[in-house]
Amino acid sequence: MVTGTADIDFILHDCRTLKEKRSVVKSLIARTQNSFKISIAEIDFLDLCKRGRIGFAVVSNDRRYANSVIDKVINFIENLQLVDIIDVNVNLF
Repeated sequence: MVTGTADIDFILHDCRTLKEKRSVVKSLIARTQNSFKISIAEIDFLDLCKRGRIGFAVVSNDRRYANSVIDKVINFIENLQLVDIIDVNVNLF
């Protein structure tokens, strides 16, 4: 069994309040989860309205497949253009 995880740090330039940020992040998480069958959640910077971090996990029996899904999720989030990604940390176990 292979478990792949990724953390994505991002900036939200247009959000001025936590309410606006939570709306954008909630939409990002819902759209990503609907497109890919992954576990995903906001994991850090919860009280900052311009910064955020989400984490997601993929479980597979093939290392290449898990890595491929992680890459596709990262590209999907970039293409949504809801946030500006500043850092990505990927781990495969």
